[in-house]
Parts: sequence; structure tokens; C-alpha cells
Amino acid sequence: MRHSLSDLSPGQTWLLILLVITALLAGLGLREPMPADEPRFVLAAKTMVETGQWLFPYRGIELYAEKPPTFMWLQAASYVLVRNWDVAFLLPSLLAALLTLWLTGDLARRLWGKRTADYAVWGLFVCLQFVLQAKRAQIDMVLVGMTTLSLWALVRYLLEKPSPWLLMVGTFAAGLGTVTKGVGFLPLLVFLPWLWVRWKSPHALPSHRGVHVLAGIAGFVLGAGVWLVPMLATVAASSDPALHTYARDMLFKQTGTRYANAWHHVKPVWYYLQTMLTLWLPGVLLAPWLLPAWWRRVRRVDPRYALLLGWALLVLVFFSASPGKREVYIFPMLPALALAASPLVAGLLRRRGVRAVLWSYLSLVVSLAGALGLWLLTASPERVQGLLEGRGMDMSTVKQVSGWLLGFTIVSLVVMAAARRRVVLALVAVTASLWITYGVGLMPALSPDSSAKALMQRVETTIDLDAELAMLGWREQHLLQAERPVTEFGFKKPWVEQWQQAHAWLLQNPTRRWLFLRKEAIGPCLDPTQVIDIGASNRRAWILAPGTAWIPDCEVPATWSADVSED
Repeated sequence: MRHSLSDLSPGQTWLLILLVITALLAGLGLREPMPADEPRFVLAAKTMVETGQWLFPYRGIELYAEKPPTFMWLQAASYVLVRNWDVAFLLPSLLAALLTLWLTGDLARRLWGKRTADYAVWGLFVCLQFVLQAKRAQIDMVLVGMTTLSLWALVRYLLEKPSPWLLMVGTFAAGLGTVTKGVGFLPLLVFLPWLWVRWKSPHALPSHRGVHVLAGIAGFVLGAGVWLVPMLATVAASSDPALHTYARDMLFKQTGTRYANAWHHVKPVWYYLQTMLTLWLPGVLLAPWLLPAWWRRVRRVDPRYALLLGWALLVLVFFSASPGKREVYIFPMLPALALAASPLVAGLLRRRGVRAVLWSYLSLVVSLAGALGLWLLTASPERVQGLLEGRGMDMSTVKQVSGWLLGFTIVSLVVMAAARRRVVLALVAVTASLWITYGVGLMPALSPDSSAKALMQRVETTIDLDAELAMLGWREQHLLQAERPVTEFGFKKPWVEQWQQAHAWLLQNPTRRWLFLRKEAIGPCLDPTQVIDIGASNRRAWILAPGTAWIPDCEVPATWSADVSED
């Protein structure tokens, strides 16, 4: 009976490596940026390329003061290299995912030997959240690449080789991670479990020199200074109040205030438990066996487990203490946990219960995909109306999705039958098949409607080629997908101010100017009989209004505000 990676032939091992790389690459260049977050970052990166102003990111005409520009720099630099936004916007996440896998495998090899490296890589790859983030143009995969690089260097420094260069690499990556997303400093918390190990077992670790502290500080300052130094220098030399507000928001509101007094994504303290029980499948299914094994090793003061698990626990406590919680916040823990599990997996796979749990997981995933695909294929339009409502999709998209789901089901059943008792082979192959289906089939099918590309194409076919277009109440995907120059009046500016500016703009040439806006945000001065319903997208209805639709002598009251919810 074969249950471990050591039973795989070299050809099968290379096949799994090829499947992993193919799954990560699948879909690159086949879709447009889609909410949430993706259009916002691409819009800022595109503005950097077009204007040559890379230091301060912009969302339309306003400064974007919610995230540092590092991730947008990477997207813009990717475009400069490949000259294709559909490829460039996903490239940083893809490269960060590949780097994270390599670092995880390399550190497992250094800590426990070559055999564990494969388990660390496959274990991380099969967890749903890893590839999901690798296929999204959000900051979090790049952040995890940086935090894993930092942890790789710091753990090596503390356990393997007290080299100041390793320390500097670790702190530099943490500093760069901090100006990528504010929590990038978290790998530095690994020094706390290291102190515990030194206290419990002083001779368990190599000695370190105090002078190395200077190397560590220098590394962090250099990493964070990549953006902070030029940004602060520019702000200090400027009298522009917008830049000073930007600096205050970035340094205080989006860091300390956001952590201690979050104004959105407020969740209960146990929120991350449900994240682990869903997005960390199937790895979390091994928790009943892993947790006792980890506890025994930590009690023996094994520094490898103490550092990795102690750090992961500190990250969990750090994010659980904040009222604002999102599932991606604890994502940096996942590579560390895959590392800590890797030396135990071979033994666990000899247990019948572990194998039964993993096979049951595969069977459930494949069954659900097949059932959903079959239902979408056979259901009447009325029965799937709830799925289509507000998204702009039609039944042809539903049929495409059902076909890809059924195709995944058939391929997975064949793979599971061919793998026979080798659950690791089946797990990696089926996971790869899932993400290939997702990247090549599902996301391209959903992209035209979810990215607002189809909506903006309808706008183009509705108004004349020489017409001018302005947007009010827009989302980033609309400005990104617009096929002509667009006038806009701000993103966060109060509604009444935007309407007043829109009024002045329309009156300058009412026969050639059009306004694009959310249907529920229509102002009191537009003649509803002249408004054109342009369709739905992203669960919102959108309209076009010609300049001639403005009611003569009508003024928007200063107290008026659109009664709309935010996306």
C-alpha cells in the first residue's frame, strides 16, 4: 500500500510540479480586473504609467490614500515589461506565489531534510486560500511573499546561521512588506518565541552578537525607506494640503486607527475560526492529529516548532484583537503552518483515518462541483434568476460555467481512479485541475460582466463617437474599462458637490455631453423620460443621461444626498 510521497516515481513528482506551475499560470491574460480591489489597483498603476508620477497613487483625480503604492508599482513595472495589462495586473501575485512555494520548500529542507520539502510545498498548494490569492490582483499574495521571505531569513538566522546578512534580508523584507501593507512587520514577532526558547533551553540555539542589531535595524529602515523617505521628503517640501492629508492618512488613519478602531469589516473575535475551517481546507482537516503532535514538540522546546508555531499564534492573536477582520489578514500564517506540518505528514498518511478524511474531502468537492454544474445545465432561467440578478449575466454564461464544472468533475473522477491509494497524488492533481478550470474557464466566462467591460461596451454603442462622457457615482472598473476619455468629479467627494459640477459640465454643451451614473443616485434635476437604462453590473443598475435631460433652471439643493449603499 502506497501512501506517501516517497512512493512516487521521479516522473510522477515532476508531473505534480508541472501541474502546480500550470495551475498557477492558468488564466493569465484571459480576464480583466474584477472587484473587489483589482480595478482600483490597476487604475492607479495605469495612471502611474501614463503620467510618470509613481510616488503618489491616484484614483481618478483624487489621491488614493488607503494603501501604499508598492503593489501598484509592481503592477506598473510588470506592464512596462510585458505591455499588456491583462497579463501585467496578475503577474506580481503569480511571482509572489512561486516565490512563497520555493521559500517554504527550501526552509523545510533546511530544518527537517529533503523529504519534508515536497510535503511543505504540496501542503501549502492544496490549501484553497493559497491559489485563490495567487490568482487575484490583490496586495495579500505579494505581502505573503514578503513575509515568507522575511521569516525564511530570520528563522535561518536564529536557528541555522547567525549571519548579519540573513538578518538584514529578513528585516529588509519586513520593512518592504510594511510599506506594501502596514502589517508587513509581523515576521519580526518571531523574536518573541525565540526569547522563550532561549529562556527554556539556553543551549538549544546558536549564539548571536549584539552588533547584529544594527544590521537588523538598517535592513528594516532600508526596506521601509524605499517609499517612506521620498514620500515624506516630497510632502515636507510641498505646500499642497492634499499631500499633507495623504501623508497623515497613510501614517496614522490607515495603520493605528484602522487597527484599533476599525470602521468596517467589524467581526467577532472568533471570526478567523470560520476562515480556517473553510479557506484552509483540506489542511485544516489534519488539525485533530497535528495539534497534539505540535503541542508535544513545543513542550520539548524543539526550537523549529516553537518559532514557527509561536509566531503563527502571535499573528492570530494580533489580528483577533482588532475589531476589523478580513479572511486575508491571517493568510501570512499559512506558509508557516505548512512548514510546521511538513515533517509530520508522512507519518499521518499511514493512518487510515487521515487518508479517509482526505479522500472524503476530494469526493465532496468533486460531488458539489458536479451537482452545481448539472443544476446550472438543466435549470430553467427562472430558477437561476437569483444568480443573474444585478450581475448583467445571461444564460449563455450560465451554460459556459456549467460546462466547465462538469468537465472538472469528469477529469477529477478519472484522476482519483488512476491515483488509486495515493491520496497525495490525487489531492495535488485534483486541486490543480480545480484551479485550471477556475483560471481558464470560470473566470474568463464571468469576466465581461464582473469587470464591467460588457457594460462599458454598451455605453459605447449607445452614444455617438464624438460625444463626451462624464461619470458620477462610478466605481473603479467603469473608469478602467471606459473606451474614451472620461470626465469625473471625484470618488469620495459629497454627492451634492459632484452634482453641481456635473450640472456646470453638462450645460457647456448639452447636445454632445452624457452622464453615466448609478440608477438609484439619479438627482432631482434630471428628466426621467430622457434617461436611458444601460443595464446592470456588479449588483447595481446603471443609466445614461444626455445633457438635454437636465431640467431648465433646476438646481440641486445643498442638502441633497443620494440614498445609495456603498459597494
